[in-house]
Amino acid sequence: MNLELYSILLLPLFASAVVALFFRTSGRVGSIFSAGASAVALALLLKFVLSDSFGIYKDSLILYSLGGFSLNMGILFDSLTANMLFVVCFVGFLIIVYSAGYMKGDEGVGRFFAGISFFMFSMTGIVMSSNLFMMFVFWELVGFSSYALIAHYASTEAARSASKKAFIVNRVGDFGFLLGIVWCQAKFGTTDFSVLAEIFKASPGDAVTGMGLLVMCGFLGKSAQLPLHVWLPDAMAGPTPVSALIHAATMVAAGIYMMVRLSVVGFLTPEVLDTVLILSALMAFLGGVWALAQSDIKKILAYSTLAHLGLMGVGIGAGSELAMFHLTTHAFFKATLFLVAGAVIIACHHEQDIFKMGGLAKKMPVTFVVSAVAVCAIMAIPFFSGYYSKEAVLAAVFAKASDGVLVHSAAFWITLFAAFLTPIYTLRFFLLVFFGAPRSESASKAREVSFLMTVPMAILAVYSLCAGWSYVYDFQWMNGKFNFLIPTAASEFVGKGIASRHAEAFLNSGLETFEIVAVAMTFAAVVVAILIYRSGKDRIKESLPLAYGEIARCGRFDEIYNYYVAKVQQRFADLLATFVDLFLIEILSVRGIGAFCAVLGCGVKKLHSSRCGAQVAWLGAGLAFVFFLVFAA
Repeated sequence: MNLELYSILLLPLFASAVVALFFRTSGRVGSIFSAGASAVALALLLKFVLSDSFGIYKDSLILYSLGGFSLNMGILFDSLTANMLFVVCFVGFLIIVYSAGYMKGDEGVGRFFAGISFFMFSMTGIVMSSNLFMMFVFWELVGFSSYALIAHYASTEAARSASKKAFIVNRVGDFGFLLGIVWCQAKFGTTDFSVLAEIFKASPGDAVTGMGLLVMCGFLGKSAQLPLHVWLPDAMAGPTPVSALIHAATMVAAGIYMMVRLSVVGFLTPEVLDTVLILSALMAFLGGVWALAQSDIKKILAYSTLAHLGLMGVGIGAGSELAMFHLTTHAFFKATLFLVAGAVIIACHHEQDIFKMGGLAKKMPVTFVVSAVAVCAIMAIPFFSGYYSKEAVLAAVFAKASDGVLVHSAAFWITLFAAFLTPIYTLRFFLLVFFGAPRSESASKAREVSFLMTVPMAILAVYSLCAGWSYVYDFQWMNGKFNFLIPTAASEFVGKGIASRHAEAFLNSGLETFEIVAVAMTFAAVVVAILIYRSGKDRIKESLPLAYGEIARCGRFDEIYNYYVAKVQQRFADLLATFVDLFLIEILSVRGIGAFCAVLGCGVKKLHSSRCGAQVAWLGAGLAFVFFLVFAA
């Protein structure tokens, strides 16, 4: 048993329990305890991955056995785990530190830090799970953590509704996920990733498309993909640090990580990968379109997150290491943008409408510079981290589309248009918030936030700029244990995949030209955004109010689901309840059993008689029956 790895898993749980039991009313002590546990977990992780003996580590414990079934709880630690766990621990620690400043004065601050530490425990459990059953247990704990943290401001209707919506929508996807896990156990006798890898390596044809599609449902819910994406924008009702950590950097990436893990072991068939490819491409495009009609600063970033989760899903369909590459860079620059949004909201006295901001570049210079770096990263400006991961995904889907398959070609063009939209909605947010004159009294009185908030933002901004370099360049130091800003062990999974793809790229004569075109499209989109939003107004809204209004309704998914729940599901439930309650329970069970007993009693009563002849007849019949039983035996 490796105590360091188990400590990484259990330290946040210990912090959560201590804060919840003893420091619920002491926000300062609770934040110190929560941040301290995260810092120690990060330090232990770095110690483990930087050790000379680092390699694949696996440990498992059988909790119970029932017949041929056994439930294992274990740890699997390899280069993929190292990559994801570094993101979770590093970004999580910085956001918890930021939260100490953001949540200052909040009445439920102790409850908040207990919840966020419990989330860190749950998320770490997903990443380190050695099998699907254990992953599902922590998967549900993450769902509960999200529900609790979204509902932090439970006194407001928006927070209550958003938390319930997130919980219910995810249960829809998780039901399919659980069915896929049960099917896997029934067919292969195991859900252990290492054993499944050996099975599919020996016989790739054993992978089942239906099983993969069921497991994919969990990905659709947790990573907010079509058609289960509707919970994520509403989840912005929670505190901004929650949005940064859970709904941008880590929890929503859990579905991506799960699919990458299964793709690596050979669990996902080409049909499943193509389904993920086209659904994710549509999500990338639609998320970008819907972001163009949002005025709430956090909802703009929420729809941007949907778009980039879609881009990660495209990466799964085109190559699992690409999905992890964009997951990592996205975690840094999107967490930065959400923390910037939190700083702006605090500075503007909890104003979230970007059309009531403006002129904050001079009033919040540190936040402005940090935001500028993150904006360049998300727009994929060359040499910023987002450039490398986004271009890698686009190049891979371009190469995949060269086979002429309709699904691949459609996914390529949809993804390309989605990438073109990114600079437009991003600069819309950036220009309207930081440039021009203040458009409200709260914006005119804004000032820079505290040191506790600016330092984590600045560190994440550095990673938003440079994190991609650790995967595409050889900047090793500390005897090769660090590749620039990321431990080499945590960059190995993506780095090897990127290197092999670069080698293959030389065989594709059109790829270099396409990469030049993709960069040109990025700068063209920047110019378009500046022309549209430089005046501080939304010219799309002014010129095309009907189209803008339709875009703002986000495909009417909420309306469709509300209609289904109220008009279809509720009526069916009422009918079923009426059938079960009235017919099965009242008529059959209650009155039916009573009537049956009354009829049976009357029948038996008719058979009873005090006449001597009748008694002799019954005695004879009984004896005949006994003799029959004896001789028949």
